[in-house]
Amino acid sequence: MEALAEWGLIGLFISSFLAATILPLSSEIVLSILIANNYDLNTCLILATIGNWLGGMSSYGLGWLAKWRFIEKYFRIKIETIKNFKDKIDKWGSVIAFFCWLPIIGDPLAVGLGFFKTNVVLVSIWMFIGKMIRYIAWAGITYWGFSLI
Repeated sequence: MEALAEWGLIGLFISSFLAATILPLSSEIVLSILIANNYDLNTCLILATIGNWLGGMSSYGLGWLAKWRFIEKYFRIKIETIKNFKDKIDKWGSVIAFFCWLPIIGDPLAVGLGFFKTNVVLVSIWMFIGKMIRYIAWAGITYWGFSLI
């Protein structure tokens, strides 16, 4: 992650995008490093949010393209589990996308929303809001942490 931080704002965008895919990366580290190095906070928040949102939407797109057999075979998820998730999507709809920023479950949520063809505009809006709030909160934690030093 430090290598991406050396790339500055481009590194932040790349790490944010990749962190929203199945790759186990932490864009928060890059964001904190850039904040510590006095990069413009608003620019950092915008790039991190857009990068992470685009990464999440790419996971949504992969879900949109997926087929039942592919999911069951390569992800080893039983059809019953998929149907259970479908019930939750039917109940909560695109609002679920707000939680795509969460570790571990966020990526499968985005893929599932795409798989079940949930309204792309609403998913996009909710996902963007969730990811934006996450980065604003992280920036606040970073500033608070640096104030203690």
